[in-house]
Amino acid sequence: MDNSGPFKEEKTEEEAEVDVSDLPEMSNARGSRSLWLSRTFLGWQRSLKRRSWRLVSTLGTVVLVIAALFVFLSSVYSLFTPPTNLPVHLSPTPTPRIIYRNHPEALYRGQFGFVLNVAWSPDGTRLASGSRNGTVQVWDASTGKRLLIYRGHSNEVLGVAWSPDGTRIASASRDTTVQVWDASTGKRLLTYRGHTNTVYSVAWSPDGTRIASGSDDGTVQVWDANTGRHLLTYRGHIGSVFAVAWSPESTLIASGSVDRMVQIWDASTGERLLTYRGHTDAVTTVMWSPDGTRIASGSFDTTVQVWDANTGKRLLTYRGHTNAVYSVAWSPDGTRIASGSDDGTVQMWDANTGKRLLTYRSEAICVAWSPDGTRIVSGGIDGTLKVWQTV
Repeated sequence: MDNSGPFKEEKTEEEAEVDVSDLPEMSNARGSRSLWLSRTFLGWQRSLKRRSWRLVSTLGTVVLVIAALFVFLSSVYSLFTPPTNLPVHLSPTPTPRIIYRNHPEALYRGQFGFVLNVAWSPDGTRLASGSRNGTVQVWDASTGKRLLIYRGHSNEVLGVAWSPDGTRIASASRDTTVQVWDASTGKRLLTYRGHTNTVYSVAWSPDGTRIASGSDDGTVQVWDANTGRHLLTYRGHIGSVFAVAWSPESTLIASGSVDRMVQIWDASTGERLLTYRGHTDAVTTVMWSPDGTRIASGSFDTTVQVWDANTGKRLLTYRGHTNAVYSVAWSPDGTRIASGSDDGTVQMWDANTGKRLLTYRSEAICVAWSPDGTRIVSGGIDGTLKVWQTV
């Protein structure tokens, strides 16, 4: 067949390299065979070189892909890794070094559920904690030994408060009751059933005669701590009352509500004296300063605000948290405030300037300052109590 026309069959490069049809005639068959072998070897060599280049090219591509993947993963890691030095809010320049503490001085386990509230005994030797599993537990503050479990409630315990003499504990529960019981024996002394819905908070008056409680029924109620007799119902809020606190003189009560307001009212007459509207979301916690001149309030709006208890003027807004603030506590000398938040931190800051002093790494639904001012206790969703040094 004539392949000389336009449709002449094309040979591949390798076939062209080893095709002996184009070789000149050799008179010596041995020489022809030798030349054929040389051309064949040369073809293999070239083919091997091309394959080597392809392998090198492939390996280079793989290396580039791995390098690009490493850079991408490093970027993702940096986005989701917590920063080692968060900004300080409301602090003067130059910005001071922030101290982080990741490990508490003591860790108390055995709560069997979220720790929803915690309080120091007046002498600082014991801790009482309320839990999601419906129990109140009493602990030795020095050793962490559990001294007592009180199981009188049928639902979550959301608030606990010691009597000023340290002999009794009041507890508020989702079962709609407030119960008072002996802090040494666990014997129930009194049950108050005046609320019609969840009781979120409870506070004992500093003079020891009355107990105030805030409820999901929208009321604050005051009753006799010895007899359980109802004394007063305050209906100034619109919606759930999450927090109540007595003034140091036992004459006034501050209350915080889902209506975003903090209200101050006369504890004897129920007359509303002051309304503070500085928050933009529900107020979850309120606390008087030890000298009674200021009030600190925390909110779902992530802030803690300090304001004048007599005029309602806002003195300070602390914006160090990045999620809801559930609890605040004043130091006994009134110079510092501790705040617990859903952002995974307890923060301690200067009550006059708002400068952050310490950050403790802990989920904190509740915080409380020891009476001697040297320790802070926090409780949270992991079911533990953590005790932190304040210096």
